[in-house]
Amino acid sequence: MSPVRKAYWIAKGVGWDNIPRRMLQAWRQKTGWLAKRLAPERFTNEVFVAETGMTAQAARERLEHLAPGFFGEITPATVAVSSESQTTYLATPCNRLLAGESLYFSRWYAQTGFPPEFNRNAQDGIDWPTGKHWRTFAKSGPPYGDLKLLWEPSRLSMLYLMARNFSRTHDARFAEAAWELIDAWVEQNPPQLTGNWACGQENAFRLMAMLFAASTCLSAATDERCLRVVRYAWQCTRHIDANINYAQSQKNNHGISEALALWTAGVLFPSFPNAAHLAKRGMAILVKETRRQIYDDGSYVQHSMNYHRVMLDDLLWVISLARRQGVELPQSLLDRFQRATRWLAEMVDPISGRVPNYGSNDGANVLPLSCSDYLDYRPTLQAAWFAATGNRFFDAGEWDEKLLWLFGPEALAASRETQWTRQRAVSLDEGGYYILRGETSWMMTRCHTYRDRPAEPDMLHVDLWHNGENMLRDGGSFSYCTTDPVGKFFKTTAANNTIEINGTEQMVKGPRFLWFNWVRSHLTQCVGDESSRRFVGEHDGYRRLDAHPIHRREVVNSGDHWLVRDRIFAANHKQKFTARQCWRLHPGPWIRE
Repeated sequence: MSPVRKAYWIAKGVGWDNIPRRMLQAWRQKTGWLAKRLAPERFTNEVFVAETGMTAQAARERLEHLAPGFFGEITPATVAVSSESQTTYLATPCNRLLAGESLYFSRWYAQTGFPPEFNRNAQDGIDWPTGKHWRTFAKSGPPYGDLKLLWEPSRLSMLYLMARNFSRTHDARFAEAAWELIDAWVEQNPPQLTGNWACGQENAFRLMAMLFAASTCLSAATDERCLRVVRYAWQCTRHIDANINYAQSQKNNHGISEALALWTAGVLFPSFPNAAHLAKRGMAILVKETRRQIYDDGSYVQHSMNYHRVMLDDLLWVISLARRQGVELPQSLLDRFQRATRWLAEMVDPISGRVPNYGSNDGANVLPLSCSDYLDYRPTLQAAWFAATGNRFFDAGEWDEKLLWLFGPEALAASRETQWTRQRAVSLDEGGYYILRGETSWMMTRCHTYRDRPAEPDMLHVDLWHNGENMLRDGGSFSYCTTDPVGKFFKTTAANNTIEINGTEQMVKGPRFLWFNWVRSHLTQCVGDESSRRFVGEHDGYRRLDAHPIHRREVVNSGDHWLVRDRIFAANHKQKFTARQCWRLHPGPWIRE
């Protein structure tokens, strides 16, 4: 590929509307503007006190004022949760953390001690630098490994679990443990001098967790502990306010998460001298980013089920907090939220609560407020549907705890939605998602011409579900930073249920998260009634090959019988090529007839 062509695809991958922001960011870095704005001396306690006049007693009074309307009076024990679920998803992670084992990505544990060593890659046993500005070293790769392994415990997601466990059991150990986590993180991470300050979104998630725990476990707080939380809110939002241009230039959930933090601090801490600025700027960015990131059909710009949930959880936080604080939100934001909620309703399996493992999945669970598995999307959909419509999407269940925390006991009395029904054939054309539903099975596929950065080379992938089981599944995305051939496999066409031609990818892999030669697709048909359903679509992802092949896929459903028929048309008949039909199967006995 010529340098000019490569530059074109890099610019397109970044996004034409993002290029001015990237240029501004480069200028800020080169001139030293950014280094000055993020200098550690701008974030000290002395500057904080000078700017806010905040004392420890005043900080406690502020948190006490917030608590009654900010998660403080909820009793989630009113939600019926099985003892098995409560043990698995609440008690066990809390007890193991107290024993020195931290939960990573909702799936596995690592020895971190308690309180954890927050600047250590526990998986690889590597310590990240401290005392140096994060701009000099904070990136994934040798010698420290994947930066997400550093960030994961520092999101302080365990604060939600400790606070919820304290609310259920009234065992003071868990409230004290929550504050010890906050104390340790603040002590180990002086502003700007560890890798945990590198990402504004990570700071936003951490602020959310601190505020939730502080309001729920306020009875165990000293005045000094309250001051640490308020001071972190000031430091966090000062950091984000200086560098949110970079988040916006990515056109992804970073911009939404960081804007959430600005708005939250502006609303909750009016004594901050820039509170009005934070609230106004945060909301302006939230409105702008939701408008450009959520398509008209509710699909999300990042082509990822997991990131779709991150976006919805961010907006749920905003909507919940706005209701409690008496703030009216712009209708355009609420409209985009409603579209994204309805999109998710189409994707959630009604039996398991899971969704296709489609697109990037980095283990993010922004608001872990229920005793449900990480892969269960019912807690988010239940809360989002209520926020959007005033009704509940599902009957009562363990997933209601999130609804309760966010919207209070009155939400549990809401009626179940009766107007919305699952259609036999669903076309979500803006995002290129198509669904067919049989009697006890359903299928999702993609047929999309990208207008925003692709995630994987997986066009016409088929995801098939039967009685709550994902029979034909997506291989997932694995680690973002890996040199392992097995790890790299997950980002290939062969890791999906589609056609691979000449052992290569539907698009050309570029640097980092970028792809070149974006695939173009054409939908022929997606229709269905009670008797039969049919989808036909094609893509030209392999047009760069000498044979210029086009892959056309037809999926036909009747009852619970599914037929997938693939045809490949070569524009240049003189050139040979090989094709392979790839299937990622549910573990179990399969019979090939």
